[in-house]
Amino acid sequence: MAKVELKQPVVQEIAELFNGAQSAVAVDYRGLTVAEDTELRKKLREAGVSYKVYKNTLIRLAAKDTAFAGLDPILEGPTAIAVSKEDATAPARIIADFAKNAKALEIKGGIVEGQYYDAKAMQTIASIPSREVLLGKLLGSIQSPITNFARVLKQIADKEGAGEAAPAAEAAPEA
Repeated sequence: MAKVELKQPVVQEIAELFNGAQSAVAVDYRGLTVAEDTELRKKLREAGVSYKVYKNTLIRLAAKDTAFAGLDPILEGPTAIAVSKEDATAPARIIADFAKNAKALEIKGGIVEGQYYDAKAMQTIASIPSREVLLGKLLGSIQSPITNFARVLKQIADKEGAGEAAPAAEAAPEA
């Protein structure tokens, strides 16, 4: 079997990984211990992020003519790809957070929603909270004025209710 025929399934696997993905982050993993790598893979898997090491040439072939072709300039040296189909910021956020303790891990760059970002920009993207956290903050912002309004109405009702109860109590002894 020719080398090209052996590599074709891997290229198709990478292409399928990119298909429908919201983001992909390329990282240099050199220097990670086995324990660190295992822990990183676990965190990424829990967030629904695919993380795998591929040959740069195979990544290039799979990304050709797709939004992920922008990864080409950073595909030098050992490269691992973290891809998310659900949360666009998850790979960058998890890897950047993990890199704080594992200094050997380095983000090379990535593609988020079809746009290429270098390593510095990926650090900025990593600071964006997850979709669930953002939705929670939005809900809290919407709910806060309503809660405050309800509290004011209750205080007014209690005040008026207390004012009406006192005259009724005074009127009872006269009768």
